[in-house]
Amino acid sequence: MAAAEQGLGSPVPGRCAYFVERKKRFCKMTPAPGRRFCGEHGQQEEENDRKRIPCPLDPKHTVYEDQLQKHLKKCNSREKPKPVYFVQDINAGLKDVAEIPEKQVPISSLSKEELENLIIKLKKASNGLELCLKERILSHQALQEALNDPKNGESAFKHLKQQASILGNMEKLHLLGPGRCFVEFGAGRGKLSHWVDVALQNVENVQFLLVERATTRFKVDGKHKRRGSIFERLQVDIQHLCLKKVPVLEKKKLPVVGIGKHLCGAATDLALRCLVESYTACCDGKNEQPAPKRSRTDMTEVASNNSADNEGNKEYCKPVAGIVIALCCHHKCDWTHYVGREFFKSVGLGPVEFHYFQRMSSWATCGLRETTTKASTSEESEDQTNDTEEHEQTFSKTESGSDTLQGILTVEERKEIGCLCKLLIDHGRIEYLQQRGYKAVLQYYIESAVSLENVLLTAVPSPSLIPEPTHV
Repeated sequence: MAAAEQGLGSPVPGRCAYFVERKKRFCKMTPAPGRRFCGEHGQQEEENDRKRIPCPLDPKHTVYEDQLQKHLKKCNSREKPKPVYFVQDINAGLKDVAEIPEKQVPISSLSKEELENLIIKLKKASNGLELCLKERILSHQALQEALNDPKNGESAFKHLKQQASILGNMEKLHLLGPGRCFVEFGAGRGKLSHWVDVALQNVENVQFLLVERATTRFKVDGKHKRRGSIFERLQVDIQHLCLKKVPVLEKKKLPVVGIGKHLCGAATDLALRCLVESYTACCDGKNEQPAPKRSRTDMTEVASNNSADNEGNKEYCKPVAGIVIALCCHHKCDWTHYVGREFFKSVGLGPVEFHYFQRMSSWATCGLRETTTKASTSEESEDQTNDTEEHEQTFSKTESGSDTLQGILTVEERKEIGCLCKLLIDHGRIEYLQQRGYKAVLQYYIESAVSLENVLLTAVPSPSLIPEPTHV
């Protein structure tokens, strides 16, 4: 019998008592014996009677009030136990609060004279720097098949070309070899480590550590489960990563190669400090005791062994075998973490100039383009994040200073100043590495048509600081 014949408000006997508002009738499903509602609507009715409240750990999502305690035990926003390699602010850098500058006004609020004075300081500080970087656009056989695959679209092809050139530069520096631990900073899906592994498919004793603070989907780590190489993810901010305490490095003591593709802004400085300060200092500290003195006779007897021992310990003396990082997003650098502060001070610059130079560095890649997103304040623009792998930069009209610059600088002049800001910031990083015994170089590793962020920083231990074999 139809529900209409029973009259509104009276469900058909033996059928679900839930009234379907959209169809203006009761549900026709048969409930379980002794129950008024079918399986679907019984649960829905119960849920309608329950109250949802914001999660106290993260109000962006809600939870049933009666399920709160159970939810708090598994909520992704709960404070998780810190891993053994977590050391608070070990790579943070500046600890002198007095030196940290107060919040500066946006570029758009600067007068013409103030802006011109900043540009004069920039050009003076850049005087004597190598303004034209060398091109080292290479490739690697490991990616040839993928590069020639017509199924890869334009975007995938651009990433493959960059990865191929990074591997080519690593090979040129003799960093692709056995007995190494490759640490990929800002790993994301782990594509760069994937291609390094492909290039080393016949090599033994290779470890990969993929450092990424965020939870990542569509990781490529699963492709390596049946391979000889070992992949391990470290979900931690680089700022708090103590490599010395990572179990595999404690156990195997492999020389480390730090790599990264488009390592964003301050993350580059944190990674450099992680490698050449906190990790290198810890490793060097273990070998501080002087070697016992030998008599001339003893030295003659063991001369043949010394040569081999020294040769084998070259990399142990320098626990970081090399660094290869594609740079980007200088506008996200931070004076607190920046490793080139001493260089800035040596050319008469400080935190205020650094603040404006890192903002002006965006002119190198964004020209006079304005963001299509609504940003009411410069603060909102600074805090924007971009999930694209290329970290494309967009700024509000206020932050980029478009109004102030009209009639002062042309687009080409802005681009030139932006490139100069990037170069100055990067040169501070180079000096930092050189002072710590590394031969560090900046080069263009890909055409600007492929990526506007096309500068690669490479560093290897300086040959003069590696002990030579002893000969008699």
